[in-house]
Amino acid sequence: MLDFAVCVGGIYVCFLTWSTMQERVTTATYGADHQQFKFTIVLNLIQAMMASLIGYVYIRGVQRKPMLEMNAHRWKRFFQVALLSSSASPFGYMALRYINYPTMTLAKTCKMVPVVFMNKLLYRRHYPTYKYAVVAMVTAGVSAFMLFKTSSKRGGVSTVEVVENSLYGLLLVLINLTIDGAVNSTQDQVFAEDPEITGQHMMCMMNLCSTVLMAVWLLNPFNPELVSALRFLHTHPRAMADIGMFAVCGSLGQCFVFYTLAKFGSLTLTTVTVTRKFLTILISVFYNGHPLNSRQWSATGVVFSGIALDVYMKQTSKKPTAKAIVLDDTQQLDTLEKLAKVDIVSTAELHASIEQKIDDIPATRHELRRRQQQL
Repeated sequence: MLDFAVCVGGIYVCFLTWSTMQERVTTATYGADHQQFKFTIVLNLIQAMMASLIGYVYIRGVQRKPMLEMNAHRWKRFFQVALLSSSASPFGYMALRYINYPTMTLAKTCKMVPVVFMNKLLYRRHYPTYKYAVVAMVTAGVSAFMLFKTSSKRGGVSTVEVVENSLYGLLLVLINLTIDGAVNSTQDQVFAEDPEITGQHMMCMMNLCSTVLMAVWLLNPFNPELVSALRFLHTHPRAMADIGMFAVCGSLGQCFVFYTLAKFGSLTLTTVTVTRKFLTILISVFYNGHPLNSRQWSATGVVFSGIALDVYMKQTSKKPTAKAIVLDDTQQLDTLEKLAKVDIVSTAELHASIEQKIDDIPATRHELRRRQQQL
């Protein structure tokens, strides 16, 4: 119980602080000259460096495990994920110039939409019927949230301009989510291809590769962003403190996420992160002054009802686990492989069961090893 309380408290404290710092860094003004920090690649570089460092410390210091042995194929896959991830973030930051933070947070709960789409498009994965119902509810809720947005003439900006800005901001979020969907589906594929890679390895190595890619981009002599960012931070030291807090909280939050996933499972983690997103919206509404009307609150309820349905269906599905299936011969191994193909059991569970039975079934040891290598 204490472990669970620490995990929930860690996720809430880290990510609620992270979201507050993210909104402040990307939308607030600094100094007497009221300048905004607009250097998104530098912001991502600092975040990636911190995440890679903390990921390494977590693996070596907390888990006390060796680092992953790298080869050309693994480097290629990590750089592939890093390139996609590094390309997605700037669109999210640019969107905050046109929509407020609660809108972006709610829109990002639609992340399952591009994840489902990209998994079907890139890897031909299939999903149960309820998943499409959840996608429809979340999409409808976000669309209604924007439709019911109070539009009035403010500061000489016409209603048409406000709507156009909102739509452009949502377009940027959509691009961000689409690339994020490609990131998540590619990560799933990497985990399926190479069971030795854990979430902590992905955190450390993906962010290390992202650091290299963004450093190369920023050190380009024709790119003034790094010099301009350093000049801005020298002139506005408060921004440096906010960015440091943003990077540290995001990285530590990831460690709590991975620990919660390993200790309590994905269902518990999903419940905690969903409630965290709702609290993020509440903090932004009441602390940063982004009021919502009653119809927008109703639309928000539709979105989180869809997510609650997703959590409930996962909980009540009562899927059999690999441990419940006894591998007495290769015929039962065929059954387990079929379950893995339709996601009733995970590929990682299948590997674990094979490893457990290899020494117990000498007659089929060679066949088990051969089938494991084909996964």
